[in-house]
Amino acid sequence: MRFIIYGAGAVGGLLGGRMFQHGHDVVLVARGANLDRLRDVGLRLESSDGSVTLPIPAIGHPSALEFAADDVALLCVKSQDTGHALDALAAIAPAELPIVCVQNGVANEPAALRRFPNVYGVCVVCPALHLEPGVVEASASPVPGILDVGRYPHGVDPLGDALAGAFAESTFVAVARPDIMRWKHGKLLNNLSNAIDALCGSGDGVQELRSRARREGIACLEAAGIEYVSADEDAARRGASFEWGGAASRSRSGSSSWQSLVRGTGSIEADYLNGEVVLLGRVHGVPTPVNALLQTLAARAARERWTPRSMDPESVIRLLPGTRDF
Repeated sequence: MRFIIYGAGAVGGLLGGRMFQHGHDVVLVARGANLDRLRDVGLRLESSDGSVTLPIPAIGHPSALEFAADDVALLCVKSQDTGHALDALAAIAPAELPIVCVQNGVANEPAALRRFPNVYGVCVVCPALHLEPGVVEASASPVPGILDVGRYPHGVDPLGDALAGAFAESTFVAVARPDIMRWKHGKLLNNLSNAIDALCGSGDGVQELRSRARREGIACLEAAGIEYVSADEDAARRGASFEWGGAASRSRSGSSSWQSLVRGTGSIEADYLNGEVVLLGRVHGVPTPVNALLQTLAARAARERWTPRSMDPESVIRLLPGTRDF
């Protein structure tokens, strides 16, 4: 099986690097300075075990591939880039190519299923850092993350089992789950705090913002009749699987949304995290003022390239009655 890892950022680079190290056939799809560095030098993977440079094949577009029957595409791009990735794959890839969404949010799988019949979701708990082209840091040790997988919209099949096995062989904790979207909706609730981390970091009021954003998310999921894992179930799954921070990490300064602002990419994933809750709220008549404000502020911060964490949480809270007056 060859793994085409579409997006060699924090998660894609870490996953590709670990799989390559453990004997799997891997090719990275990257762009810009990241692609140049991968081609010229290789992927530098840093962890508590040290630093290693890996000569993983890297391409700029899937048109450079000659597809084989056992290929699997792992989407590791941010949700706002999923459409472009699917366009590129649909133009040239075999119709039966399995698409595996190794991504936050819950909109990627249905988007992929519009274009490809074999779609899988992965619930990603994988702290990693990518701020420099060609360099990825694993922020957890000795297990770099949890990558549970299941067929979309539900079920487990031989390929799902094989994917879980390949992830586990590559040092991740992974099982095949028939209810993967229940887990991904639970992860969505956790990711509602990403925008808060990017905008504010820490300080008085952060916990209030997090709690209010999560409560809105739960209310929307329940109004929509969408099942999700509880905080206790999520905590039990994570358990003592991996150490995060401290001696296990060299930095891990912030969430993936914070990293987007640091890199000045001009885009951020809030439309598919906080925006998912806002969408459900509008459909089902549930107010979502906190998530709507976070979505709007995060998008503006990315577009205008604000300094990360340049707002204090109290100023965000003061904007809540009128989300457009700022």
